[in-house]
Amino acid sequence: MGVGKSTVGQLLAERLGVGYRDTDDDIVAEQDRTIAEIFVDEGEPAFRAIEKAAVARALVEHDGVLALGGGAILDEDTRASLVGLPVVYLSMDVEEAVKRTGLNAARPLLAVNPRKQWRELMEARRHLYEGIATAVVATDGRTPEEVTEVALDALELKQA
Repeated sequence: MGVGKSTVGQLLAERLGVGYRDTDDDIVAEQDRTIAEIFVDEGEPAFRAIEKAAVARALVEHDGVLALGGGAILDEDTRASLVGLPVVYLSMDVEEAVKRTGLNAARPLLAVNPRKQWRELMEARRHLYEGIATAVVATDGRTPEEVTEVALDALELKQA
């Protein structure tokens, strides 16, 4: 959340000359409501089912840079479908998250005590992110352009 996946994803797609797609955007367009509204109206399990279907569809339909929501990797089938693909995990610490988002944006999983909940989410998810990542790129103190360069280098996709 707030790590810059959309900005960096678009920059990566531009640098690689491919399309960009974000499954969160797909979900919002398909459901005609925000992710926060889905969480409130139907709960997290319903959202995760919608998200799983959106990721599966995007992996079949799209061959460019694909940005996934932070919880997409919670699903075992989704993680399995990412095996063998170049996956970049953009990481940051809680202080950077506070600077970037204030942890007060419309983040349904951070509604109460955002710092504590952010830390707990990361503790629960970090091993999953790292387990599927081809490359881990720290975003703390870096511009989106710098993160993009590091990601390209890590994936050995940098063009001379």
